[in-house]
Amino acid sequence: LALTFVRTNELRSATWTEIDLDKAEWTIPAERMKTKAPHHVPLSRQAVEAFRTLQEMNGKWSWVFVGRAPTKPMSKNTALFALYRLGYHSRMTGHGFRAMASTALNEMGYRPDVIERQLAHVEKNAVRAAYHRSQYLEERKAMMQQWADFLDAQSENTAKVVAIRRAARGQV
Repeated sequence: LALTFVRTNELRSATWTEIDLDKAEWTIPAERMKTKAPHHVPLSRQAVEAFRTLQEMNGKWSWVFVGRAPTKPMSKNTALFALYRLGYHSRMTGHGFRAMASTALNEMGYRPDVIERQLAHVEKNAVRAAYHRSQYLEERKAMMQQWADFLDAQSENTAKVVAIRRAARGQV
């Protein structure tokens, strides 16, 4: 979710036929999209690596995220309950990754049209929507890679965090 900004339902229902790891692109078909239009998701190196790892584990099944019965995808609550087990109860949801990415990318200076297209949002201005069909794929590819690199940097930085109280107690 953090690397793709897709909706939880789009992720949990992903099939291997939708994902082209060699092209680093995931095409979600229209019938699975809220907007009822196909959505192209550029995949960062990190996302491709994560999908390759998943493919090694369960690539023999149709679903990327196999449920208890391999003929079904994982349940609707699996991602949410995983966040709970990680200590994020009442602090984060699957949808929260979309809001976090949108907020941060806007603050990083990315064009709102590019961010909104990555989120698969529909243009609300009817006249503009009738004529504006750009996918911004090249900009989105660059943005998604920079975002994944940013997340990696945050992960690396957390390992360097010093617990202030502990350090302060040692000094006293």
